[in-house]
Amino acid sequence: MGARETEAAQRSIAENRRARYDYFIEERVEAGLVLVGTEIRSLRAGRVQISEAFARIERGECWLLGMHIAPYSFGNRWNHQPDRPRKLLLHRHEIAEMLRFARQGGRTLVPLRLYLKDGRAKVEIGLARGKHTYDKREAIADRDRRRDLDRSMAARSRGL
Repeated sequence: MGARETEAAQRSIAENRRARYDYFIEERVEAGLVLVGTEIRSLRAGRVQISEAFARIERGECWLLGMHIAPYSFGNRWNHQPDRPRKLLLHRHEIAEMLRFARQGGRTLVPLRLYLKDGRAKVEIGLARGKHTYDKREAIADRDRRRDLDRSMAARSRGL
């Protein structure tokens, strides 16, 4: 499958950009998402927020907590609860690996991206380690250095 076909098959809905700032992402895992009723319609409309969400493993199942999917505007009394826990679909060995990872100190499971793949809702879970304040300052300084370098290269190419 070509790059263009892959992009068409995966439509990004929400991205957790804050996670890359707050955590070192060590590994990524794709998981399916169990949705009910009007949730998928609201999700397709882009009315979802994953910035406060996190994953937790309980009794051998992986759950996504803190994700907010706004009620569907054309829904009626059967509309969904916006902040309910949602089950993640993973293989047993993937859940065991994630549990081993999460039990280590300072490690957590954060959603990085929510997207549709071939019409199904998927979430990319990052196995992450928390950053300290000095790590965040380093990231900001690196970003500023790169930006200044790009500006100077652009000015040089324009002949200024």
